[in-house]
Amino acid sequence: MDFLSNEKLVIVGAAGMIGSNMAQTAAMMHLTPNICLYDTYAPGLEGVAEEMLHCGFEGLNLTYTSDIKEAFKDAAYVVSSGGAARKAGMTREDLLRGNAEIAEQLGKDIKAYCPNVKHVVVVFNPADITGLVTLIYSGLKPSQVSTLAALDSTRLRSELAKYFHIPADKIVNSRTYGGHGEQMAVYASTTIVDGQPLSEIIGTKALPEQEWEQMKQRVIQGGKNIIDLRGRSSFQSPAYLSIEMVAAAMGGKKFNWPVGTYVNNDDYKHIMMAMETTVDKNGVTVHKVDGTPEEKKELDQSYHHLCKLRDEVISLGIIPPIDEWKSINPNL
Repeated sequence: MDFLSNEKLVIVGAAGMIGSNMAQTAAMMHLTPNICLYDTYAPGLEGVAEEMLHCGFEGLNLTYTSDIKEAFKDAAYVVSSGGAARKAGMTREDLLRGNAEIAEQLGKDIKAYCPNVKHVVVVFNPADITGLVTLIYSGLKPSQVSTLAALDSTRLRSELAKYFHIPADKIVNSRTYGGHGEQMAVYASTTIVDGQPLSEIIGTKALPEQEWEQMKQRVIQGGKNIIDLRGRSSFQSPAYLSIEMVAAAMGGKKFNWPVGTYVNNDDYKHIMMAMETTVDKNGVTVHKVDGTPEEKKELDQSYHHLCKLRDEVISLGIIPPIDEWKSINPNL
């Protein structure tokens, strides 16, 4: 059996729906034989491990533990969905305090037990903030910590495919950037619909401006729609996309969607947000995002919204003021 890597992958929050789906996806994609499942909820964790073993995967060396030190020992890759789930009536931002505190502990545990980890993917919401908090306390380089941000772009692709009644593969380079929340920037200028630029279609009979605005709202509310339909938050799509990110970080297939990453440049400073990126064995590389002046304005607004959330976490005392970050993590 050929695997992409033999190095240890730890799935944090493995007893949950996202975590258990990540475990199965990683095994099915043959990322590595060495998968360790971690969760504080021991009975649920054992249940997931039993089900994984009942799948009869070949060559899989599956372990599980509720001891974080044991889980993280010799870990090369960590992916965490180990936060509280979003429930009906909650925004991602409602999760802010509790999940930011979980992210703080995650970062500290990484620093204590697997400081040589190669890459960490943070999935739990609000991911822009939990990823930032994890990065600060982990001591890792910004290129080594990423967050799941692709879901908004895949939802845009899905909405366009449904609207135009064409296969999703005919929608190329659909993109949202900035925050993974109500303030995301939905781009039209990057997107190609069946060979034609989306920006040339918007405002025509094929896609009136009003229809486009409604579509953007459906993309923004995509997570809420899943909760309304299924009675619980998304788990299959975030599990699959996050494991695809891990595969790219292991040197596997290119990851074709935006990634949440630490940004500190002339336009955006000391923030984690969705950008155009490359993910490979060297980690995350950020690329310039081009768009129309209106799209740039939306991205700026999204950035300022994230800054408010970041500053709220500072005011709660979960992370220190920005000028003190370097004392905790010299890579920042």
